[in-house]
Amino acid sequence: MLVTVRPLPLPDPGTPPLTGPGALLWWLARRQWGILTIAVLLGMVTFGCQAVMPYVLGRALDEGLTEGFGAVLLGWAAVMLGIGVVQVAAAAVGHRFDIENWLRAAFTTSQLVGDTVARSGHTITDELPTGEVVSAVASDALRVGEVYAIAARFAGSLMAYAVVAGIMLSTSFQLGLVVVLGLPVVAGILAFLVKPLQQRQAAQREASGRLTTLGADTVSGLRILRGIGGEKVFTDRYRTQSQDVRRTGVRVATTQSYLDALQVLLPGLFVALVLYLGAHAAVRGEISPGQLVAFYGYAAFLSWPLQIATQTLQATTRAHVAAKKLIKVLSVVPATGATPGTASTPPAGSVLVDDASGVELAPGRVVALVSVDPDESARIATRMGRFDDVAEAGTPVHLGGVRLADLDKDVVRERIVVAEATPHLFSGVLGEELDVRGGNLEAELMRAIMIADAHDVLDSVPDGLAGDLPEKGRSLSGGQRQRVALARAILTDPEILILIEPTSAVDAHTEARIAERLAEVRRGRTTLVVTASPLVLDHVDDVLFVEDGRVVTHGTHRELLHRPRGAHQGEQAARYRAVVGRSMDEPAATPPGEVTEDTHGTAPLTSSSPELSDASKGVS
Repeated sequence: MLVTVRPLPLPDPGTPPLTGPGALLWWLARRQWGILTIAVLLGMVTFGCQAVMPYVLGRALDEGLTEGFGAVLLGWAAVMLGIGVVQVAAAAVGHRFDIENWLRAAFTTSQLVGDTVARSGHTITDELPTGEVVSAVASDALRVGEVYAIAARFAGSLMAYAVVAGIMLSTSFQLGLVVVLGLPVVAGILAFLVKPLQQRQAAQREASGRLTTLGADTVSGLRILRGIGGEKVFTDRYRTQSQDVRRTGVRVATTQSYLDALQVLLPGLFVALVLYLGAHAAVRGEISPGQLVAFYGYAAFLSWPLQIATQTLQATTRAHVAAKKLIKVLSVVPATGATPGTASTPPAGSVLVDDASGVELAPGRVVALVSVDPDESARIATRMGRFDDVAEAGTPVHLGGVRLADLDKDVVRERIVVAEATPHLFSGVLGEELDVRGGNLEAELMRAIMIADAHDVLDSVPDGLAGDLPEKGRSLSGGQRQRVALARAILTDPEILILIEPTSAVDAHTEARIAERLAEVRRGRTTLVVTASPLVLDHVDDVLFVEDGRVVTHGTHRELLHRPRGAHQGEQAARYRAVVGRSMDEPAATPPGEVTEDTHGTAPLTSSSPELSDASKGVS
């Protein structure tokens, strides 16, 4: 059977309204109005066939009792068969569209959340716990989709109720009135339980989100907890929160059980009442035996639309709660690109300048940035990649005379890549982890691995480039993760590459090989390396020395080492020699979350647990 598969993710999920849950749900409905309309029409056909079936059965029964077995009875039997075939076909096709509506809404919502997280930078974790963001995709998006899956059945049940009410009122006004008025009464009784159910579902959602956040924090910090003996404290916290989730879940289940029980009990009592009144009417001769059977069929059938109406109310309630949570995530203002850039793109080879520090990256030069305070030089390098428009408003960076904040963010990300000191790897196939922009051949991947001196990683990962990395690359040592991140940055082949402490977690022999190869491959390409390692500094074209946030002198590494004292530039060169000499005498500070390696580049000597890094920052 040939099936048309719709490609996901969507090219453009659109811009949703964030004024309220109702507005978001209505916007999603309008986004898929075509398949939603088809599903509703098929639902009406399905329920319409079901609604007229008792009428046809009653007529067939009366005709059979009057005329006996013959052509008339066979004709009504053929009509019932035809209605049944139409109902089955409409229900089968309609179910496919129901599922498509559910998945389309859920995946669109998930894509919106994913896009928001990708654009938001560090602000997403500043404003919301990690558990809230995870639950938005894992739970809330699916809850929202349920509304559109049940919409067709709800519309069909309303249409069927109107058809049945009309037939029954025209046949027996008394019984018809009982059905027309009795069903809304039953629905009203069930509706009383919906509000407390909604409140308890919201409480459970909050408790579940806090539990997810606590679990993520505990797992990511497990190494530190073991180091300080704090496992029991966090285990007790998790157990307490888990019990809170259990208690809120029991309260939800209790209310839900009452609702489910009444959904069976009240329609059953309703059917019994209709059957009782109908039997008395048949004995009095007011209705025929066939009409009695039809009325019983209608009463039994109407319990189905009633259940669907209740399920729709429950689904809408859950979707309303979920939409509130989704709006909180979608309302996060991105750290960069909140206002689209409108400036013209500078030509290739433009100079990148940080006004506050005076760092200037001339095209085609490999430059190093050295500071007494390593964090200071890292901050300068980071803002040259534009990661926080608000925080960096007072320290503008220009590319070809145009502020980075005025350019389209995609252009900045394409032309400028920043690899941070703390490498963040993602789970998946190693080759795909390296080739983040796609299109590189295996030979190019191997070349990048050679430049980063990461051949041992291929031995560490089963199946090499085709092997799987676990979450955060935890199977690798700190130096291996750092070299994989360096190979990944090199493969992006940007116009401007900024590397922050790319060799801080490797031994001297490995660092020397990487420095030589990196300088060779980036020769003629604009590159900035933040480092105080003489092994790297000896291979760059120029070294910028920073004090108090400003470039105070520059030159090649050898020039700065041999510049005589006395002159103003000589004093600054002396302070540069002190920084570089300190980096030679003392082990380089290990970036947070990394481990240093021994001379073989494999054995971890020190370790700490990394914080969650901003995956949107360049390729680090």
